[in-house]
Amino acid sequence: MAISITHKETVFGIGDKVSISLKIRESGKERVQVFEGIVIAIKNRGENKSFTVRKIGVHNIGIERIFPLSSPFLDKVKLLKKGTSGARRAKLYYIRKKSPREIEKIFSRVHKKEEIGHRQMKSSSKKKANAAKKK
Repeated sequence: MAISITHKETVFGIGDKVSISLKIRESGKERVQVFEGIVIAIKNRGENKSFTVRKIGVHNIGIERIFPLSSPFLDKVKLLKKGTSGARRAKLYYIRKKSPREIEKIFSRVHKKEEIGHRQMKSSSKKKANAAKKK
């Protein structure tokens, strides 16, 4: 089970909020449509890789789309908000039953982990500085 994938040098994963630009051809014209939501699943391996993105539409209706990673219509993927380190599962299907407030906890866990890591880095650098002063 993959937790993160790469599309044209953009690395994103489960729980990340992404913006996907799709090329759409209608009556001889080509336009770009944007779909923005949270990545809830990454499936398969190699060429068959696909990912599922969920967003909340009008009147609080959940909309999910499955995007094949190797599709020629997939123009670009833009990472809006990191959530991979806050996700505790490979598939986030349980999000379907959660409110937006509860979903936001994924991103708050990421923030807490980054904060703890930052504090640990500061304390370890202080310890190294104190050890250098004692010598």
